[in-house]
Amino acid sequence: MDKPLRQDSETPLKGVRTNIVQSIRAFRVSDLQEAAQGLGHHFLFANLATAQSKQDVLDLIAAQFTLPSHFGKNFDALYDCMTDPLHKSGPQPGFIVVLEQIPAHAKFDKEAREQLLDIFRDTADYWGDRKIPFRCFYSFP
Repeated sequence: MDKPLRQDSETPLKGVRTNIVQSIRAFRVSDLQEAAQGLGHHFLFANLATAQSKQDVLDLIAAQFTLPSHFGKNFDALYDCMTDPLHKSGPQPGFIVVLEQIPAHAKFDKEAREQLLDIFRDTADYWGDRKIPFRCFYSFP
């Protein structure tokens, strides 16, 4: 018998508002994955530890999120893949996204990291406008 879906107040996400991009801090990836499952939300995870450049980051996200083959592999295309096509594909239950080990070095500097996180902030706003929970957690090495 399947477990009934839990409400946010019964998950590790208690007190974490929806439609936010924040540091993973005290959360464990496995707890976030379990919370997504319990809420019936999509769980998207990308480990970016091996990325050396913006293109590496985009390639890893595309592969680990299973983005469509036509993904343009730039920040605008990433936003596009995370928003409108999903919305048009039918009702969405919500999203929990984890970007683990976002690179922090010369080839993927602070500006590139902020651009990446801005894509997910804009995505959170997009889903928030549609009353769909979207939480993105990230970490740096």
